[in-house]
Amino acid sequence: MATAPTGKVTRGNGTKAKPEDLEAEIARLREDVARLSAQLSATGQHSYSAAKRAATEGAEQLRVKGEAAMENIRTNASDLEKQVSDAVREKPISSLAIAVGIGYFLALLSRR
Repeated sequence: MATAPTGKVTRGNGTKAKPEDLEAEIARLREDVARLSAQLSATGQHSYSAAKRAATEGAEQLRVKGEAAMENIRTNASDLEKQVSDAVREKPISSLAIAVGIGYFLALLSRR
């Protein structure tokens, strides 16, 4: 059977708790909760700052690698262009025949 609360508060050792003791305990609990809340907030800010810094550094590294890759591609394209130009100057008739053959092949492909 359920019993109605009597309004009396007892401690774990069976003695009655005074209202002043309870108020002091509640105040201590509020202080503890406030301290924990402040610590969690500081930890969250630290984690956010660290993640932002890591993302910024990662983006910067990707940008640098991308610029290096683009420069490498430009250099390779320039070298290839020079080689083709030299080959055309050395053997103009062969180059013309190759160009005509490639054109004919592409025309056949585009018809289908």
